[in-house]
Amino acid sequence: MSRYIATAAIRGAHSVVKQAEEMFASAMVAPGPDAKIAFMDKAGGGTAYWLPVVYGFTGQKVEKISDLKKPLDYARSLLPPLPSEHLWLPYLGETLDAGMATLYAEEVIEAIRFARGEQPEKGKNGFVYNGPINDVQMRAWGIQMVDGRMPGFAAVLGAAKNNEVAVKIVRELQSKGQLVFLSSSSKGRSIVDQLLESGVELGYETFTVPFGSDTISTIYALGYASRATFSFGNVTPGDFRRVLLYNKFRCFAFALALGQMDDVKWATGAGAISYGFPAVADTAVPNILPTGITQYEHVVSMPFDDIPGRDDMERAERLVQRCIEVRGIKIKVASIKIPVAYGPAFEGEVVRRADLRAEFGGKNGMCFEWLTMKDPAEVEDGKVTIIGKDLDSYGEGEKIPLAIMMEVAGRKMQKDFEPVLERQVHHFLNGAEGLQHQGQRDITWIRLSKGAFAKGFRLRHIGDILHGTFHNHFGAIVD
Repeated sequence: MSRYIATAAIRGAHSVVKQAEEMFASAMVAPGPDAKIAFMDKAGGGTAYWLPVVYGFTGQKVEKISDLKKPLDYARSLLPPLPSEHLWLPYLGETLDAGMATLYAEEVIEAIRFARGEQPEKGKNGFVYNGPINDVQMRAWGIQMVDGRMPGFAAVLGAAKNNEVAVKIVRELQSKGQLVFLSSSSKGRSIVDQLLESGVELGYETFTVPFGSDTISTIYALGYASRATFSFGNVTPGDFRRVLLYNKFRCFAFALALGQMDDVKWATGAGAISYGFPAVADTAVPNILPTGITQYEHVVSMPFDDIPGRDDMERAERLVQRCIEVRGIKIKVASIKIPVAYGPAFEGEVVRRADLRAEFGGKNGMCFEWLTMKDPAEVEDGKVTIIGKDLDSYGEGEKIPLAIMMEVAGRKMQKDFEPVLERQVHHFLNGAEGLQHQGQRDITWIRLSKGAFAKGFRLRHIGDILHGTFHNHFGAIVD
């Protein structure tokens, strides 16, 4: 554990707990000890799980202001002292305790804000933040997360380099099926501000939920994760060990911190790591790479301007891809975006000479396919490159030389799997309407029909088919 991170997280935890205690003392006077507490989103939808994080870890039902004393006392009891300047220790346990103390205190703060009528937060130009997600929406999304349609969620904190990068990051997360939670700010700017200025629609319908402009509102993301364990993991509130294990192995979430880190962000991040959720930062921070509390890395630093890429858009793509890798999220391609139909019904289809638009390999032709394993850092997921001319440059029925080269990467991928995956190309390509594939490796023979060409099928769609089908059929080994 980095001493720098531990010190910042513990310092942040002390400040958040102190803020919660001061707010609690004030709230006991007004609105008073019997004032009711209820978490609700901006539309008035609520939750039956009280304060979900406190309820999940302690089993306590917080219904009024006076009930907040117990979780506050527990948060205070978890606070460790700041690390000594001249004594270096592992710090891990103390940092995780500080993280949990922070989460309790943050939920207490938001509860008091609700009792005072200050939540959901009102932003600029009449915009109202969502606040916590209601139970109905949580269950609807939870079903998709359980069956794999929605592989995970991303908690995005702070502000991106500029508005264009902010939009690109969110669009990339959405394209990979991620639910996107937005909170916090950096230098007075929030990613929510950036998205609104760019005309991006936020809300349940677009799977982008703006919690609030401060880091404390990130607690709603952890509350969502806690409620998922009760609803779908058959976990009893108060069984904190099972709450943590369920989230580590079943709830594929991560934090993406944009902009400069501060003590409260580190403290909140330490609480998220306790859940098994890793953090990726787009600034220079210490890395925590060994596995343990999380399945893979704990904290990964990717200074945005140092990410390889031809421009900021490509750097944003690589940043999101790294987040997906760090959490071990398996992407399911819901539908392969090609201009022809796709399915097993077309696997026996024959493209005859009279209907032939293009031919690769076969008698007197040249065609091969080759799959090779690469390091994850060398592979850009979903990238299809055409080297040479596309089909429009060739005449009807012409025999065209073709090489299909596939680069795959995965934490569980092995060199021995290469020929196994390569042999699946025959089945994967034959599923496309108007595409006939025979043979393998250097005896490959492919035919494309006039009908498929007329519908818009081109060489890049071969890559799109292979990308989607390898993810869907071999997601256990191919990332």
